[in-house]
Amino acid sequence: MVKVAVMGAGSWGTTLAKVFADAGNAVHLWVRRPELAETIRDTHRNPDYLGNIELPQSIVPNTSPAEVLEGAEIVVFAVPSQTMRNNLTQWAPHLPSDATLVSISKGVETTSLKRMSEVIVDCTGADPSRIAVLSGPNLAREIAEEQAAATVIACSNEERAQQVQAAVATGYLRPYTNTDVIGAEIGGACKNVIALACGMAAGRSMGNNTTATLITRGLAEITRLGVALHADPRTFAGLAGLGDLVATCTSTLSRNYSFGFRLGKGESLDEAREATHGQVAEGVISSDSVFRLAQSVGVEMPITQAVYGVCHRDVSVEEMIVALMGRSKKSE
Repeated sequence: MVKVAVMGAGSWGTTLAKVFADAGNAVHLWVRRPELAETIRDTHRNPDYLGNIELPQSIVPNTSPAEVLEGAEIVVFAVPSQTMRNNLTQWAPHLPSDATLVSISKGVETTSLKRMSEVIVDCTGADPSRIAVLSGPNLAREIAEEQAAATVIACSNEERAQQVQAAVATGYLRPYTNTDVIGAEIGGACKNVIALACGMAAGRSMGNNTTATLITRGLAEITRLGVALHADPRTFAGLAGLGDLVATCTSTLSRNYSFGFRLGKGESLDEAREATHGQVAEGVISSDSVFRLAQSVGVEMPITQAVYGVCHRDVSVEEMIVALMGRSKKSE
């Protein structure tokens, strides 16, 4: 048993707090809002994100980062990618000096075009070998409901990856290890963009052929970007690549797919945001940062560019489809 600090009580952070607790660890959960912390403490539920899912009574919610982090051996960062830097700046003084730091946030920082592990290094000064990434086909509600799933813990230090693997293994979540942090992060950030495209296509009443095409060609462009950034191409055929991509691009539980579906039905970004309780899908933001990252290393990503056009350049979904289908013919 280890002490695990989960920094963030959104749907995925809360779900992982449950997983770590079910695996027998001492779990402390940082909750930003006092009223939500009180609700979780009193009812053992997080109604804002996981409805009626019952949480283990052993989870300790707390609004004090210092108290949550004290003595933690594993620290899980579960805040949105674009708020990661600001949060880490506040948490850094309280981080245990040898804790394994785990990122579950999927995105590329818009200002710096850095991956989350790089942002963690910037803000904490931690050696990169201390930083792990948890990724895979991990729709939070399904895991919270204890449906069978697998995940990947990527860390350059295999012992730390195995430490997290042992702490998160349960009868319903099977963790694998990997040393390719770059590949896991690029797969996780880019799949949200492809999921938006799949949602848009579904919103236009396009079928399985379209979805399969977008997933397959989406995987090709994600792999190109990953390889350009020195990732292992084999990662993209695994859980953190294809696995995550399929789950996010085909499920209505995926916020990115659902958000894209609304755009495909003709809703504006503002209308789609209002319908999703004011939340913007991560892929909307990532389409900009991933597209610019790809440009910086000379990688062509046509689906990402098309989604970027819809989300940031007022291109219509119909125009996006025409542009993609009208590209010059070439060998696969």
